[in-house]
Amino acid sequence: MNLEESSTDHEFRMEARDWLRTNRPAERLPSPDTERGFALNREWERTLFEAGWAAVSWPEEYGGRGLGLWEWMIFEEEYFAAGLGPRAAQNGLFLLAPSLFEFGTDAQKTELLPRIAGVADMWAQGWSEPEAGSDLAAVRVRADRDEAAGGWRVNGQKTWSTRAPFCNRLFALVRTDPESTRHRGLSYLLIDLHAPGVTVRPVQKLGNETGFGEIFFDDVFVPDSDVLGGVGNGWKVAMATTGSERGLILRSPGRFMAAAQNLVDLYGSVDGPSSTLKRDVVDAWISAQAYRYNSMKTVTRIAEGGKVGAESSGNKVFWSEMDVHMHETALDLLGDGAEIDGKWWHGFITSMATPIFAGTNEIQRNIVAERVLGMPRS
Repeated sequence: MNLEESSTDHEFRMEARDWLRTNRPAERLPSPDTERGFALNREWERTLFEAGWAAVSWPEEYGGRGLGLWEWMIFEEEYFAAGLGPRAAQNGLFLLAPSLFEFGTDAQKTELLPRIAGVADMWAQGWSEPEAGSDLAAVRVRADRDEAAGGWRVNGQKTWSTRAPFCNRLFALVRTDPESTRHRGLSYLLIDLHAPGVTVRPVQKLGNETGFGEIFFDDVFVPDSDVLGGVGNGWKVAMATTGSERGLILRSPGRFMAAAQNLVDLYGSVDGPSSTLKRDVVDAWISAQAYRYNSMKTVTRIAEGGKVGAESSGNKVFWSEMDVHMHETALDLLGDGAEIDGKWWHGFITSMATPIFAGTNEIQRNIVAERVLGMPRS
């Protein structure tokens, strides 16, 4: 793997840097996990799309630039270095879209992908349920066949759905075979959150954000055209989505490289930090670089026709614990000067959830032990 940036890559980086410097919002956007912040971020992301920056690695017919994952990594580095935060549309862009490219019909891709890139549709994720959190195969939300209408009737409840109160669409894993158990008999449905029978209730998080939601389905109709990957094939599609979530797309290296640099800058502004804190700052910077190089290895594998496999679980453990460590170090540096409403404190609260979402780290360690290292279950 050649780690040197080509002249073409450098030109693309400079183009992205110049555009972001000229067009980024004048003030830092509020969190997309609030109603106002979501709306403002969506407006900004529409600007990205109109200028061709929303999804640089997608084919042009779907709203992209027809480039590759290398360019996506470069753009993400410049995006976060410009002081910009997570995308409000990330569920659609970074979780659903890769599964659409792999499993979607031509009609689904043609209809949905441009709307994702252009933030016409904003997507929530319907994975967890009150009795199926980390154990995703225990989902109980049912979809019963409605032959006359040509679709499915969905009943049940999903919870912990990120930004569901603000979104209009949902991708969900549901049980379409009532006699099935565990991984069998599941299907991946694309659901209209404004359809009759859908109720979305916000769940307040620490910091008073209402970006979480619980979703109730009361005989909600979903047409056959909104089944992704075929009936009964939901587990396979969902595992592809979680591979994207844990392995590369959801947490780009640029996000942590920017955080590490901010941490270095914070260290330089503090009077008399201890040698322990110096070590922690250095460790955070090295970890961000290590994550970047590992992501480059993953991009190389994908470019050569490979896929993200079970090792994505180890990747998720790494970036989530790195996120917590960075913010704990920042708060230690700030000491009594840490502002409760400041960016480091808000980032710390957010980071505390990272070892839980996308599959708890305890579950991820089990996956690494069994599927990567080949260790026995007991």
